[in-house]
Amino acid sequence: MLQLDFHPTGRHFLQIPGPSPVPDRILRAMSLPTIDHRGPEFGALGLKVLAKLREVFRTKHPVVVYPSSGTGAWEAALVNTLSAGDHVLMVETGHFAALWAKLAQRLGLKVEVIAWEGPDEHLPVAPNWRRGVDAALVERRLRADAARSIKAVCVVHNETSTGVTSDIAAVRRAIDAAGHPALFMVDTISGLACADYRHDEWGVDVTVSGSQKGLMLPPGIGFNAISPRALEAAKRATLPRSYFAWDEIVAMNKDGYWPYTPNTNLLYGLAESLEMLAAEGLPRVFARHQRWAAGVRAAVAAWGLPIQCADPAVYSPVLTGVITPPGVDADALRKLIHERFDLSLGTGLGKVKGRMFRIGHLGDSNDLTLVATLAGCEMGMKLAGVRLAGSGVAAAMEYFAAHPGGGRGSSPAG
Repeated sequence: MLQLDFHPTGRHFLQIPGPSPVPDRILRAMSLPTIDHRGPEFGALGLKVLAKLREVFRTKHPVVVYPSSGTGAWEAALVNTLSAGDHVLMVETGHFAALWAKLAQRLGLKVEVIAWEGPDEHLPVAPNWRRGVDAALVERRLRADAARSIKAVCVVHNETSTGVTSDIAAVRRAIDAAGHPALFMVDTISGLACADYRHDEWGVDVTVSGSQKGLMLPPGIGFNAISPRALEAAKRATLPRSYFAWDEIVAMNKDGYWPYTPNTNLLYGLAESLEMLAAEGLPRVFARHQRWAAGVRAAVAAWGLPIQCADPAVYSPVLTGVITPPGVDADALRKLIHERFDLSLGTGLGKVKGRMFRIGHLGDSNDLTLVATLAGCEMGMKLAGVRLAGSGVAAAMEYFAAHPGGGRGSSPAG
């Protein structure tokens, strides 16, 4: 039996913004015996999962499920809809937006990256990594594209590296205002089942997501939600695709099956996750994430530290990025906290590495989980000699007490 002796007692606090902790209920579902993926039992499971997935994505159209990471789902979105040399407009709001652009370049697409520009006292090296997508900037660029050479606009909904949740509906309005025919693609890998998301209503053509965030599953499932426009584009697209090709998958999904061997036991877990979300109701799911985020931000404010997201209008309900004081290595601080308190926090990525850490507050959490997490952060910072303005733990407890969240029923594990 695999021995994990680096967590000797108690449960490890996994408070990174994904993979998120997997509830025991989902772990038990995943332990069921594997069944024949061509048999009648599996077909019933597949139909059930696909129907409930459409409810979470808020779409009436197909949702394709891949045995892949979110990176695979990024690639699938592009190769199914575009051809070599196609011009793609991508908005950089953080590390994952930048990685998606890099992937697009490797596929042979002509990638144009735009970003908000402006001064920032706390993060002069990457000021755009503290804000959401600037819809006006997208509209101006599309209006300037008189030849209509841009074939797709790609943005990240919840930027996991920064704690910024962009206004997707505003970007759709910008595309429409410009009268531009470009496809609209959105990465909501960390936003799905945590933040309000509406594939059909917001006019998204391809939505990309993954299993290891708000769905509370281990990594290993990628998703594409597909509009009718995207399905039509796939008929003309010429980028090479086989494993990621939508046509065979959508055809076989009509009976609950896949053209390849699916990850059966993860689908058991996905079915359980979708049942849990449906029982709680998405409005309550979104409300508790917003409440947890507000409590954590109250703690950061009490510490007197800057939040990575500089625009309160787009604070993420999934995670909060904390900028450490000048001269404080955020990664060394994270290491100290991990070693002393068995608590994992998200690292700063790319341009902000060593400058900030990320606190995840998503999925299978509750008030006490987050209060303990904040206590670990606070004790660690004091041990590291970081001067704090006040107690973040006390501020969070006061916030949660003043804004009750419904007790046991507010947690997906309840």
